[in-house]
Amino acid sequence: MGNWIQIRVACRAEDLDTVASVMSMLDNGLLIEDANEIDQMNTCYGELIDEEMKNADRTHGAVSIYVPEDRSPADHVSFIKERLGYEGIEYGISLSGMKEEDWANSWKKYFKPIRIGKRLVVVPTWEKYEPVPGDLILSMDPGMAFGTGTHETTRLCATLVEEHMKPGAKVLDLGTGSGILAIAASKLGAGSVNAYDIDPVAVRVAEENCLENSCLNIKCGISDLLAGVEMPEGGFDFVCANIVADIIVRMAPDIAKYMRDGGLLAVSGIIDTQADRVRRALEDGGLTLVRVTAENDWKAMLFARLFVAK
Repeated sequence: MGNWIQIRVACRAEDLDTVASVMSMLDNGLLIEDANEIDQMNTCYGELIDEEMKNADRTHGAVSIYVPEDRSPADHVSFIKERLGYEGIEYGISLSGMKEEDWANSWKKYFKPIRIGKRLVVVPTWEKYEPVPGDLILSMDPGMAFGTGTHETTRLCATLVEEHMKPGAKVLDLGTGSGILAIAASKLGAGSVNAYDIDPVAVRVAEENCLENSCLNIKCGISDLLAGVEMPEGGFDFVCANIVADIIVRMAPDIAKYMRDGGLLAVSGIIDTQADRVRRALEDGGLTLVRVTAENDWKAMLFARLFVAK
C-alpha cells in the first residue's frame, strides 16, 4: 500500500457538517472527529470509553481526508480554503501534522504544464514549455489560491470560457482564486475582466498572475459574491463562477441582474448530486440552461439570459 497525506480541518463543532460537506466533494472517505458522539456511545459502550475521551473538548472537532502521496494536495487545500471562506467558517488546516509553512512550496513538484482546453495551456512560472502553434499560455503561480488547472472543476469551466468567449466581451469572474479563468478570458479576447474573490490572499495572487501574463485589462478586487461587484453599463456579456453549489444557489436570485440580454453564465464546482438543485435555482432566477458538461463526479453548466421583448 502506498503512502497517504492527511488533510485535516479543525473547526467549531457547529460547523462540522458544513466542513464535512465541502470535504466530501473531494473524497467520500471522511474521518470525522466529533467528541459529542461519545455521549451517544456512552449509553451502551460506557465501560469501554476511557476518561480522556469522555473529557474531550465538545466545542471543536475536525474532518480529515487522505490523498495519495503521488498526487498534489495543493488543489485540495486551496479548494477547501476557498469554499470555507465563502461559508464564513473559522478553521485551521494541516497536512500530516505539518504546519502550512512546511508544505507551502512542496506542492510545486506536482504542478506541471497542463492543457485545459484546445488552446489553453497552464504553465507554472518555474517550468519550461515549448508551445505549439495556436497555444495560449497561462503562466501561473497559484500560491495558496485555488486554480492550477489540475482540478476537474477548473478544467470544465475553462473549457466553457474557451468555447464561448467573444472578442471584446465584458467578463465577470466570481471566486477568481488564482485568476486562472480571468486570465483565460483575457487571452481569448475579452475586452475587460472584473475578477473578485472573498479572500484577500487570492486577490493578491490573482493580481500577480495577471501581471505575469501581461493581462492589463483585468481588474481584481475583494467581494463577497456580488456585494462589491462594479457592473458595467448594460451588464456583463459573460460571467464565470467556479465555486461550490451552495454559493451558486445563494447568488442565483440576483445574478441575472448583472448580465446583459443574451449574456452567458458558466458555473462549475458542482458535485453531480447537487446539479439539479443548482439548475432549478438558476432557472428560477430567470436563466435558461444551455449546456451541461461533466468530468468524473463534477459538472459544469452554461446558462443564458434570453432576450425578452417588452
